[in-house]
Amino acid sequence: MANATASKTYKVPQPLPLDSGQVLEGVDIAYETYGELSEDKSNAILICHALTGDQYVASTHPITGKPGWWERMVGPGLPIDTDRFHVICANVIGSCLGSTGPASEAADGQPWGMRFPVITIRDMVRGLVALLDGLEIGKLHAVVGGSMGGMQVLSLAANWPERAERVLAIATTARHSAQNIAFHEVGRQAIMADPNWQDGNYYGSNSAPDAGLAVARMAAHITYLSEEGLTEKFGRRLQDREVPSFGFDADFQVESYLRYQGSGFTRRFDANSYLYITRAMDYFDLAEEHGGMLANAFANHPARFCVISFDTDWLYPTAESRHVVHALNAAGAKVSFVELSAPYGHDSFLLDVPALDRVVKGFLA
Repeated sequence: MANATASKTYKVPQPLPLDSGQVLEGVDIAYETYGELSEDKSNAILICHALTGDQYVASTHPITGKPGWWERMVGPGLPIDTDRFHVICANVIGSCLGSTGPASEAADGQPWGMRFPVITIRDMVRGLVALLDGLEIGKLHAVVGGSMGGMQVLSLAANWPERAERVLAIATTARHSAQNIAFHEVGRQAIMADPNWQDGNYYGSNSAPDAGLAVARMAAHITYLSEEGLTEKFGRRLQDREVPSFGFDADFQVESYLRYQGSGFTRRFDANSYLYITRAMDYFDLAEEHGGMLANAFANHPARFCVISFDTDWLYPTAESRHVVHALNAAGAKVSFVELSAPYGHDSFLLDVPALDRVVKGFLA
C-alpha cells in the first residue's frame, strides 16, 4: 500500500461560482497526497474519482477499512509510480467524504440537505482547480480519471487547457446518454420514494433512506458489470440451498451479491450526495458547453491525450471514446487511443487488466 499523508482539507478562500448561477461559499476540499512533490512542482498527477469514489485512491478507507480503490495502480513502482510522481486525489464537491456537500453545515449551522445548489462536472473541476491553486501547482504532469473521473479529466482539459501536460481519460464519455440518465433516474426515484428520505432532511434523525440508496446502488452496479462477467461469476447458481425456496429471499447468488453491494454502500455514502452527483453526470455534455461541437472544446490544445476504452463496457462503450478521439483529431490535438479486451465491463479500469497497466505507465513516462 502506498503511504498517504495525514488527511488534508483545503479551505477555498474565495466563493466558488457555479454553472447554475449560484455561488458556493466556504468550500472545503478534502484530499490525499502520495509521493514527494519535486522542488519545481513539475511531477504532480491529479487523479479524479468516479461517482462513488473518494480521495482514498491508495490508502485505507477510514469507514470501511478496505484498501484504496486504485491501490493496484498507484504506489511505489506501480504504473502511477509514487517514487516518481506526487499524486493528488480529492473528494469532489457534492460528495460526502470531507468536501462540501449536502451533509455539510450551511451558514446557519444546519446541514445543507436539499438546499445545497445543484452542481455540474465543471463545478467539481472548479473545486479541483481551486485546490491546485492553493497548492501552487500551476501545471500538472498529468490528469487521470476513469468513468465520472474521466468526465472531470475532459472538462479540465477543455476549460483549463494550460493546467495539464498529459490527459488520460479511461472508460468515459463526453456526454451522458439517454440510457445513462434513465438508469440514474431509477436510482434517484428509489431514494426519494424511501419514507426515510424525509425530503432530504434526515440528518440528525434516527433513520436514513438506506433502503432506497441500496436499491439505487444495486441498479447502478449492474451497469458496471458485463453479462459475460456476471454469467461466469454467478450463472444461475443458487445461494446456500439446493432447490428454490419458492419465495422472495435471495435464491440466486447474483441476488445475494447485489444485496450485499447495496447494504455495504449505505455505510459509506450519503443518499443526498448520490442525488446530486448523478444529476451532475446527467447534465454533462462537453459539446453543448462549447457551441454544440465537441472539437471546439479542444481547439489548439497543447496537451497530449490518451483515451482508453474496454470492449465489454456497455455503460460507456468504445463508440463513446471514439467520438472523443475523432473530436480531438478534428481539433488537431495529439491523441492516442486503445480499446482493451477485458471481461469485467465498465469496472475493468479498477480491476486486474495488465494491458491497462502497460498503457498507463507508458503514457505517463
